[in-house]
Amino acid sequence: MNSIIMNPPFSASWNQKMDERFENYGLAPKTKADYAFLLHGYSKLEDGSTMAIVLPHGVLFRGAAEGKIRKKLLEEGAIKAIVGLPANIFFGTQIPTVLIVLEKGRQDKSVLFIDASNDFTKGKNQNVLEANHIDKILDVYHQWRDIEKYAHVATADEIAENDFNLNIPRYVDTFEEEEPIDIVKLSAEILEIDRQIEENENNFLMMLDELTGDEAVIDATKSIFTSKRCGQLDLFR
Repeated sequence: MNSIIMNPPFSASWNQKMDERFENYGLAPKTKADYAFLLHGYSKLEDGSTMAIVLPHGVLFRGAAEGKIRKKLLEEGAIKAIVGLPANIFFGTQIPTVLIVLEKGRQDKSVLFIDASNDFTKGKNQNVLEANHIDKILDVYHQWRDIEKYAHVATADEIAENDFNLNIPRYVDTFEEEEPIDIVKLSAEILEIDRQIEENENNFLMMLDELTGDEAVIDATKSIFTSKRCGQLDLFR
């Protein structure tokens, strides 16, 4: 086949059976058929052809049998790109997913990582990948280049140093540093808030002095505010 697109059921159970599709890679776990689907599709590709498959993120970093399959595919240069997709864009599951692009007979062993998990339009029941989000992914894929906090082309050596773990945050750093706190400004804001509270409480007590009615209720209300103030002062002694 010249091209294959797959969206199989995630982490399904399957009846393991060794055949030519799996003999060079090993069998996927009995309770997680993700790589069984991937290898089935890959076995149907002609040299130079491309395949794209949607799977859960676990296939990027789980070890044991899946780790061995992943390592073999990477050493062959079969895995071309990893695209992290937003959560809740498919019916039946809300988990974030990953699009894996494979190419048969590829000599280059680098992998393009794209973190598109934050590019979506929030819908009532589902998030939506709009045309502009998809175009952004395609543009970066065709340009094959690094973009800060969005995409990174990892070399074979870099991937090997990460023990063939393809977890996207290892390659695309999307961490946003918080702005440093201005202590002087914050202190001034707290003092201003305290001043406004005191002013409002004084105004309220003045209003109570002007009220007529149940003197016991008025005195009790005043005592609450008075005791509250004393407690606040004690905290700063």
